[in-house]
Amino acid sequence: MANKFKHGDVVVMKSGGPPMTIDKVPGDRGYGGGTLNEYHCEWFKGATAQRGAFGEHLLEKYEPPKK
Repeated sequence: MANKFKHGDVVVMKSGGPPMTIDKVPGDRGYGGGTLNEYHCEWFKGATAQRGAFGEHLLEKYEPPKK
């Protein structure tokens, strides 16, 4: 099955949280060399870069707030 998101897409957790950028998608090689089955995302908490892995069912496309 095709991935819902691609590298560079901006997403958020369905339950809320900061916008995150997709760095790796399912099927990519992981940081340890194995094949991934989750999306790896990066975001900032203040000036500190954060990284996490999430299942597709937890993510949705980020929509900037309307002005």
